[in-house]
Amino acid sequence: MATARLSNHRVVIVGAGPAGIRCAQTLVAAGFKPVLIDENRRDGGQIYRRQPEGFTRNYATLYGTEADKARDLHESFDRLRPQIDYRPDTLVWNLTPGQLCCVSQGLHSTVDYDALILCTGATDRLMPIEGWQLGGTYSLGGAQIALKAQAVSIGHRVVFMGSGPLLYLVASQYLKAGANVAAVLDTAPLGLRIKALPKLMARPGLLFTGMKLLAQLYRAKIPVHLGISPLQVLGEAVSGVSGVRVRTAAGETLTVDCDAVALGYHLRPETQLADLAGCALRFDEASGQWWLDTDEEGRTSVSGVYAAGDGAKIRGADAAEHAGRLVALALLSDLQQPVDATQVTAQRQALKVMDQFRLGLAQAFPWPAAQAKALPDEAIVCRCEMISAGELRRTVSEKGACEVNRAKAFSRVGMGRCQGRYCSQAGAEVIAAAAGVHVQEVGRQRGQAPVKPLSMLTREVTP
Repeated sequence: MATARLSNHRVVIVGAGPAGIRCAQTLVAAGFKPVLIDENRRDGGQIYRRQPEGFTRNYATLYGTEADKARDLHESFDRLRPQIDYRPDTLVWNLTPGQLCCVSQGLHSTVDYDALILCTGATDRLMPIEGWQLGGTYSLGGAQIALKAQAVSIGHRVVFMGSGPLLYLVASQYLKAGANVAAVLDTAPLGLRIKALPKLMARPGLLFTGMKLLAQLYRAKIPVHLGISPLQVLGEAVSGVSGVRVRTAAGETLTVDCDAVALGYHLRPETQLADLAGCALRFDEASGQWWLDTDEEGRTSVSGVYAAGDGAKIRGADAAEHAGRLVALALLSDLQQPVDATQVTAQRQALKVMDQFRLGLAQAFPWPAAQAKALPDEAIVCRCEMISAGELRRTVSEKGACEVNRAKAFSRVGMGRCQGRYCSQAGAEVIAAAAGVHVQEVGRQRGQAPVKPLSMLTREVTP
């Protein structure tokens, strides 16, 4: 294919995080000028989110152990930007075959594509706790955005609760920024980490980084409790959070005073656009959630639609960079362009190592499915619609709604502004426990447009 023909083949990448940037970089080197659509105002995605223009915090302060990686990705993008069609602050809210529906600053537009590469990233995976609807309760990602994009802490005294590497990363970033970290409360017991060590040793450097983050917290004399069971976020509707109550691994009740809580249990992939495109999803037993069904190189079940990074498979930022390069090479191969086979092999091998590490993380920091069964009936599951666990269980016992979309129709769980991002997976666990079935049988909430809340400007038309 000649260069002129290449330039006429319209490739659109959604997402300017690690996967999207490395994908664009590889395509530019092959003669393409891809369109790169970014929901954020600046490149970097969530983990390497850039601070707003005019902010002067250095990389070490902002990104901690990830500073060098963040700098490298940002500098790569700065060199790349003149060679791509970059569209920041643009939300892709729907798609049809060959066309994306977008909105930017209230104005709607469409973008045609011949090939679509979804590098949509991930969001927090959350498990409800009684009282989590109170003001001052955030996701780990939300707490991280506040720190990076607004240079503020979510509270004067913050508790970090959940499980997984992000729990310790965000807590250490808050500590480094000078915030008051009241405690780190992890649902995963120490024993599971020891059992997972053979898999985690697939990436000894990253394992050592995680240990350093934990050591930083201990050196700062921040209470770190492992194997806890969350019981309640304390507070009042008017004044918000005043503390958290948990059961320790020893069976004792522990109360920690705070005015903000950051919750999170690993991540969930943003699959809504792929779902609207008709791409097949599969259930991943290790993580207990639905992921995109792609081949090794990022091809989905729909011709011309590809996916890479955490939006396809949760493996972290380093893996997303490799996956971004690999999916670009897959597209070039499909277009019958020359591809360096050694580069393809190198990316595949790197991802295999990272996949082994992923399995270790899933074993060491498991998704607390049993927590959904233990939720009291009065606990809120869907914060947007204020649907309680008891209401959701009644849709099973009284209406026979043992499938998540049917339960949604009866109870409105997942119908709010977040479109089920924060409640659908936990809601599925509540339904599965009530119905006595495996969560896979409950299914997944289908994607609908608009995938996120949006506003559009309207113009008066003179008759």
